[in-house]
Amino acid sequence: MVSRDPSPGERAVARCNQLGVPPFSDETGLLYRPWLGPGFVATVEAVAQWMREAGMSVREDAAANLIGRYEGTTPDAPALLFGSHLDSVRDGGRYDGMLGVIAAIEVVAGFHAHGERFPFAIEIIGFGDEEGSRFPVTMLTTRAVAGVLEEHDPNAAFAELCDANGINVQQALAGMGLTPRGMMTARRRREDVLAYVEAHIEQGPVLEAEGRALGVVSGIAAQRRFEIRLHGQAGHAGTMAMSLRRDALTAASEMVLAVDRVASEAQGAEGLVATVGSLRPWPGVVNVVPGDVTFTLDVRAGTERQRDDAVEAIITAMGDIAARRSIELDLIPRENLAATPCDSRLLGLMERAVAQVTGQSARVLVSGAGHDAMIMARLAPMVMLFIRCEKGISHNPAEAVLPADVDDTIAALTAFVRLFAGNPELSQRRNPA
Repeated sequence: MVSRDPSPGERAVARCNQLGVPPFSDETGLLYRPWLGPGFVATVEAVAQWMREAGMSVREDAAANLIGRYEGTTPDAPALLFGSHLDSVRDGGRYDGMLGVIAAIEVVAGFHAHGERFPFAIEIIGFGDEEGSRFPVTMLTTRAVAGVLEEHDPNAAFAELCDANGINVQQALAGMGLTPRGMMTARRRREDVLAYVEAHIEQGPVLEAEGRALGVVSGIAAQRRFEIRLHGQAGHAGTMAMSLRRDALTAASEMVLAVDRVASEAQGAEGLVATVGSLRPWPGVVNVVPGDVTFTLDVRAGTERQRDDAVEAIITAMGDIAARRSIELDLIPRENLAATPCDSRLLGLMERAVAQVTGQSARVLVSGAGHDAMIMARLAPMVMLFIRCEKGISHNPAEAVLPADVDDTIAALTAFVRLFAGNPELSQRRNPA
């Protein structure tokens, strides 16, 4: 039997699989790669080496993002920026985020192998923190690059954001020789970035149901997130009468059901979903009535109006429940992300690239999930490419992709770069400062 070299798609999938186990995960038996953890550090080293092998120079910025640069025909030219994230949720899948970075490396490797360069540079960025799986705010390092971190006092703001072990962002950065104020120097100048492109697994079932390998994203849904803290009265489980209880957990349980009811009963709200993904009672022991509970709320919809109407209804319901049960209710806003459309010109180029590769017109769809692209859109025009994933499963070890689909992804991104290069309005302009 004659052996053959793996295709770019096969190699990309194999590399994602390689990064799915220790030392690239902080836990044995499942994938968990939080920003600035040991698994993250090991991953940066491995991906950096693959970038170098693809002909790129490599650096890390002040937010611990990994950046590879493939120079253009003109030194110090502005860059077409590809990216996605290196971190993962706890017990996540191997392709969410990571595949977009690894596929982009394969695109550059192809250009490098043929000595092909462009009037612009190509950069690939592996963002450190998109998921917010360590600290209760998402896309911190993406915000740093886009220049939209807190402008007032990042030291104070980051001191309040703690992980499950009580380590705050400032302390985590210090462990890597970094600082909150230093993170702000990761900001990219508008004139240095021509556009941002992100390839990502769909995280939904549409492409698989329609028998398509690829889809082009028209925009990303609006999101709001809150941390909700309930304060009641802890007491002995055997002696505190039911009529006298101020049980924070039963109040939280009723609120969780209200979240589900509001989202399920909403009429005419495109893509409206609401989720309580984390709930922590205190003290969390069998013989004590919980006195405090902290939980999260995530609300998304196709428009800000639909999202905000649902949030208002949920907060009203929570207030009624808290008042009836004599529970103090604190709502702490954590995210407020507007619906983000992809750039129409880039969208057109990506549709053409997909059609060239697949032989059929591109499927255009909205992303219900958030992505680095929605923050990067505040820095430069952006577009996204979706990759079919099995059963639409994501944030789960059952994530799966077909190497042939990844081959199509790499081919479509390659075609996109060439189309971009042939459009002087996009590839030779500089964004206004």
